Order: sequence, then structure tokens, then C-alpha cells
Amino acid sequence: MATQQRNILVVGGGGREHALAWKLAQSPQVARVFVAPGNGGTATEPGVDNVPIAATDLAGLLAFAGERRIDLTVVGPEAPLVAGIVDTFSAAGLRCFGPTQTAARLEGSKAFAKDFMRRHGIPTAQHRTFTDLDDALAYLREVGAPVVVKADGLAAGKGVILAEDFATAETAVRDMLAGQRFGAAGATVVIEAWLRGRELSYIALVDGEHILPLASSQDHKARDDGGRGPNTGGMGAFSPSPLVTPALEQRMLDEVMRPTITGLAADGLPYVGFLYAGLMIGADGAPKVLEYNCRLGDPETQPLLMRLDADLLALIDAAMDGRLHTVSARWRPETALGVVLAAGGYPGGYDKGIALSGPVDRATADVKVFHAGTALHDNQLVSDGGRVLCVTALGADRALARSRAYATLGEISMRGGFYRTDIGGTIAG
Repeated sequence: MATQQRNILVVGGGGREHALAWKLAQSPQVARVFVAPGNGGTATEPGVDNVPIAATDLAGLLAFAGERRIDLTVVGPEAPLVAGIVDTFSAAGLRCFGPTQTAARLEGSKAFAKDFMRRHGIPTAQHRTFTDLDDALAYLREVGAPVVVKADGLAAGKGVILAEDFATAETAVRDMLAGQRFGAAGATVVIEAWLRGRELSYIALVDGEHILPLASSQDHKARDDGGRGPNTGGMGAFSPSPLVTPALEQRMLDEVMRPTITGLAADGLPYVGFLYAGLMIGADGAPKVLEYNCRLGDPETQPLLMRLDADLLALIDAAMDGRLHTVSARWRPETALGVVLAAGGYPGGYDKGIALSGPVDRATADVKVFHAGTALHDNQLVSDGGRVLCVTALGADRALARSRAYATLGEISMRGGFYRTDIGGTIAG
């Protein structure tokens, strides 16, 4: 395989997929990377072509992969994984990197994930699952606030409500179970204890048996400076994390990741793909699982892939072939840090089609502007989502990486656009 020129398909259209396509295109094995549907950044990325097929159009993606002799498909977002894209491609004899539909329930259903963790002794918050409104409200009155209320299914990163008081918790439960705020995704809710501590992202490649941890990273989920405001998909991230000591990394591997992989295999769901565990590290140093994602994080992917000093395609091949234990990932010693430019109103309603100007395609040795919610209209780059760009920079330390990212961000203009000014300035979220 090493000398074969291969066509790769990346499924998705966000910042994570731009970073994946950018990194995969650097492989000496790759002839061309196609991104479906892609965005305004992947449209002009060297070695990359957009394909106008939705990430959830499994039939369209399968047909394209067959017609263009796609050698490997890498799935970015969760929705096609939960819909069964890996099963669909595998049945047609095509290589597709990610977990099967049943294994992807680890992200697709929070109730499934909680039950899985309980059965396999994986540490997480105390919780109960409800489909009946009266039962859920009775439990809320019993435990009080603060609590976390979660829609069971996929809700575009907006189905987790951090309720510091009883009224907020009650409103969240009513909105999901009675008001159908998230449709079928909220027909079941999980109410869990509010964990305190430091939040970390643990991301790894998994081949069904072996685990290859990626570099440590942290993201900032809250919309506003100081970790305030509503939860978002992520307003910035950096790698490595100073919170991750060798001892803590070993605990996360031993107490969370290994039991997860062995538990899935024992349940007849061998897991292949990227696996993300969002963890809360308590004052006692004990990790507890907040959530699983069956994919790379966004925006953690952007700084992680800026630091990766290895052929990503070779690592994915090793995972698909069950030989992760024979390879290693090298990492640049610098810090990488990414800051998200978001559309006004995000994570609520926002306008699209707003023009962007400035160095929106900057790609130097130290800075890369990854696109997320962008599109090209008549050769004009415009906004097309809530999180629009992730300006990512490398530096000898976190301070230098920050200054480089913010310097570039300061040159970019977008009406109504905003970003946090403290990404990486604190190691809390």
C-alpha cells in the first residue's frame, strides 16, 4: 500500500473535516482527497475537492465511492455513523473508518452509554433515565439542583443543559419530554449529578482491541470569556494540556479507555475508529466520563492535527487492519491552539451568508485557518454556520501560540462575528 496512489473520501463539512482533509492530503500515498459536502475552505484546499453530497446521504456517498474508486472513506461527524454508514460501505466491500451503527450508539444514545458504563464499571456521574415527565419531575424534586439534563439522542451539540437551579432544570425537562424541543432525540432524558473538577478530552484511535492515544487536549465549551454563558460545540482548544500528567494519563487509559474497549468487545460490538471520552477530573484525581463521542472532537482536531508529525493515513490503515500496536504517533513539541470565530447569536439562531474578509485562507508554517461554517458564493467567502472558522497556530509555548492565533483572527472581518478572548489564557474551560 505504501506506494499506491489512493483516493480518499472525507465525510462531513465542518472544521474537523477540513483539518482531516488537509492532513490526509499531505500523505505521500494520497492522489486526491474528496470532501462531502465540504465547505468554503476545503473548496480551495490544495489536493482537495468538494463533492455536493450530504453527509447523511448514505446511498449517494456509496455510489460516489464506487464510481470514483475511493480507497478509504473517513467519517467526520456523528450523524452518518449513527445512521450506519460503516455497515453500508462494509456490505459493499468498501473500506470505511469508524464504528458500526450499533457501536456508535455509545454517542447516539446517552441512555445506552450510561447503561453500558454501569454494566462495565466505568466511572461516571450518578444518573437516572426517564421517558415520563411526571417521573422525571418527581426525581428532580428529590435530588434538587444543580443537575445536568441531557437529551438522549443527537441534538447537534445543544442537548446538554447545565442547570444550576431547579427552575432551569424543570424547564429543560419539560421542553424535552413535553415540548419536543429536540424531537425524537429528547423523547428520553438523562438527569445526572453535576460533576465538579477539570474537564479534559481523551481521544484515541482504536482497532477493536488496541488503543493508540492521541496527544492531550482541552477545549473551551462555554460561549463567553471566563467560562460563562451557554454551552456550545466548542469555542477553542489547545494541545497539549498541562493538566495531563503521565500518572493521570495512565489512570484515564486504565480506568476509562481500556474498560470501554474491552466492554464493547464483550458485548459483541468491537469498536474501530476514533473514540473521544469527555472526562471530568475530580479533586482526588479520579476521572469520570461526561460523554463519549465516536469521532474526533471539534475544535480539538484542529490543534491536534497541527501537532501530528506522522502520516495520518498510515495510522488509520493500521487501525482498520487491527495492528495499531505496531505503529506510533509522533507529535511536534510545540503547543497548538485554535480559536473559533462564531456567527452572532450562536449557539442560538444566527444569520448566514455574511461576507468574510482578511486572511481567511492563511496557511503558513505556524498558522492555519480551518473553515467550518463557510461557503463560496460567486467566489465570495460567506458564513454558512454557527461556528465559522477556527484559527489555529503553533508556538514554542501556549502564550506564543495564542498570540499568533489572535493576531490572525484580529485581521479577519465578519459582521456580527465574535470569539472568546481567553482561549488558552486559562487552563479551565
